[in-house]
Amino acid sequence: MLFDLSPELAELQATCRKLAQERVAPRAREIDTTEEYPQDLFDLFVDTGLTGLCIPEELGGSGAGILGLTLAIEEVAKYSQSAALMLLLTRLATGPVMIAGNDEQQRRYVTPIATGEQRAAFGLSEPQAGSDVMGMRTRARRDGDDWILSGTKCWMSGVRQADWYCVFAKTGPVESRAHDSVTAFIVERSWPGVDVGRVDKKMGVRGVDTGELVLDEVRVPAANVIGEVGGFRLAMLGLNSMRPIVAARGIGLAEGALMYAVEYVKQREAFEQRIADFQGIQWKIAELAAEIEAARLLTYRAAWMADRGQFTKEWVPYLSIAKYYATEIAVKVSGEALQMLGAAGYMQDHPLELYYRDAKQLTIVEGTSQVQLGLIGRGVLDHHLWWD
Repeated sequence: MLFDLSPELAELQATCRKLAQERVAPRAREIDTTEEYPQDLFDLFVDTGLTGLCIPEELGGSGAGILGLTLAIEEVAKYSQSAALMLLLTRLATGPVMIAGNDEQQRRYVTPIATGEQRAAFGLSEPQAGSDVMGMRTRARRDGDDWILSGTKCWMSGVRQADWYCVFAKTGPVESRAHDSVTAFIVERSWPGVDVGRVDKKMGVRGVDTGELVLDEVRVPAANVIGEVGGFRLAMLGLNSMRPIVAARGIGLAEGALMYAVEYVKQREAFEQRIADFQGIQWKIAELAAEIEAARLLTYRAAWMADRGQFTKEWVPYLSIAKYYATEIAVKVSGEALQMLGAAGYMQDHPLELYYRDAKQLTIVEGTSQVQLGLIGRGVLDHHLWWD
């Protein structure tokens, strides 16, 4: 059992750490304040090859896998959740295409993501179908060799920046809750009937747009069906494999928040001594550090498993534990770190209030904490997670 990163991954981690400190950190507050997409950071990620980390070499990526992307996101997330989300989006929509897409689909849609020529977004949730995915009403009906899609997807990260979308729609009866009634499609932004609707005003993670995708009688060729018609399982496989990547955003945020708070309490004095000299503060720092390390190890293991193809049903508890624990720790650490600064932590003079606002998104996106607990619980009941 080895815990050291390979030389290649260790070099990637060091490179991303330097890049995040020098280029991402100085932009974090401005991105949040202006709510503008940081094109300069996207260009930086393209130039340094980070948009192709999880994409195989034969498709134009570097083949660093989910673990490589996890390491990069962890470093970037120490300073900016918006920038970390930009990296996450290189895998979210491409995941189903890499898992079940054919060679032509992969060359046409995945390779341009690796090279930075295109961006993509993932359409699963709808206004009445968030965690209740099977409640979706977006409809796909056959018309000759094509499909006609109509409906509205919501809460799509990167919706305005995307050149294409991975969209799930009902190919069976709209009222059906059978898994074989849902199919995945690749929908291009430039096609007639594709439009971006309302863009959301968010509490945090403001640098990447989240909003609606409106599909009005959009004609999609049969060649753009991902996998088989009736392949809802593909949505779950895609999301399962994403768990460590979302978790990486959580551990990065927690690390960044605690590091900032620690440097502050080492300098700030109260009652004629440094705040860091109070035992209560030291114990709190120790508690949070232990929990961050636990989350980090869970996340690295989950990324390693996902790279081995272990994201089918029997492995879900391990992946969900990483996502659940790391994102909840992000919320906890950002709150405790803010508290260490007292009134100063509540002010925009320091990044803690930004970390605090950004953290909460992580316990909601790509499966809420409650959804993860349900998956973990079922995994234990079914002995997929068991100790005997």
